[in-house]
Amino acid sequence: MHLIHSSVLAAFLLCVGAPAFGAGTDETPAAPAAASDLDEGRAAVKARQWAKAIGHLDKALARDRNNADIHNLLGFSHRNNGSHVKGMEHYNIALKLNPNHRGANEYIGIAYLIQRDKAKAAEHLARLEKICGKTCDEYKSLEKSIHTFTQTGTVSAYGG
Repeated sequence: MHLIHSSVLAAFLLCVGAPAFGAGTDETPAAPAAASDLDEGRAAVKARQWAKAIGHLDKALARDRNNADIHNLLGFSHRNNGSHVKGMEHYNIALKLNPNHRGANEYIGIAYLIQRDKAKAAEHLARLEKICGKTCDEYKSLEKSIHTFTQTGTVSAYGG
């Protein structure tokens, strides 16, 4: 089941060109009761249906409160739905649960860039370098976002 979720997520990420969230070593197996809502939440994220994603992910979270992947996806969904505060709350919870969560470190770095805090973004880039080196997708995406921000003063909400 874990391998299937990772494969589906990897295929999704190739389709939308987004960096991995919750894939590979980040993935925290969801409690069985939460798995369906987590899958539905991931599908809604893929479709960029933020409110729908939040609804499913909130249900998954009610059944599995200590899942860093759910918090990371909620952070991503809230941020893209216009609530940076709620997004940051969930990223911080994800990182409290798993300080080495690559996706949460990447996405909170992007959120800091959106808030024009390049120094905080750079802290998460340094953390990613320690976690997975300079070749992992999350590092490369945040590094690209920081470079774009430095050059243009803008950053995509999706990173990269």
